[in-house]
Amino acid sequence: MFDRELAKEILRQILAAANRIERRFKDVRSPDDFLLSDAGIDKLDAVCMMLIVIGENLKNLDKVTGGKLLAQYPEVDWKGAKGMRDIISHHYFDLNAEVVFFVCKDRIPGLIETVVQISSVRLGFCMLYGIKKLEKCSFFT
Repeated sequence: MFDRELAKEILRQILAAANRIERRFKDVRSPDDFLLSDAGIDKLDAVCMMLIVIGENLKNLDKVTGGKLLAQYPEVDWKGAKGMRDIISHHYFDLNAEVVFFVCKDRIPGLIETVVQISSVRLGFCMLYGIKKLEKCSFFT
């Protein structure tokens, strides 16, 4: 068994970071929107910081849960999300705006949906961000 409260907090942080990405990304229409102005570069920086937060917290969640929780949700590329954190952190100036654009557009919505599902179903965290879906909670059923 693992520390449920710590896992809940980690999931809350992941969801908060992903929601910030969605908010910051909503007006971005192409990868060039990240590169053609100072405001776009600032937005890219801010999004990348939240991608780092997500990746780091996913690594922490795996440690806390012994790698068992995320493995039950293969619809998200958890390894890729954790790897994105490493690329941004260690090779920032080689960052590809097209990859960040793709992640924001095509991966973050699914990550949010899955984290909400994990939080509400697996951990009984049903009131997370106003979600009022009350279900019986049990671990790894």
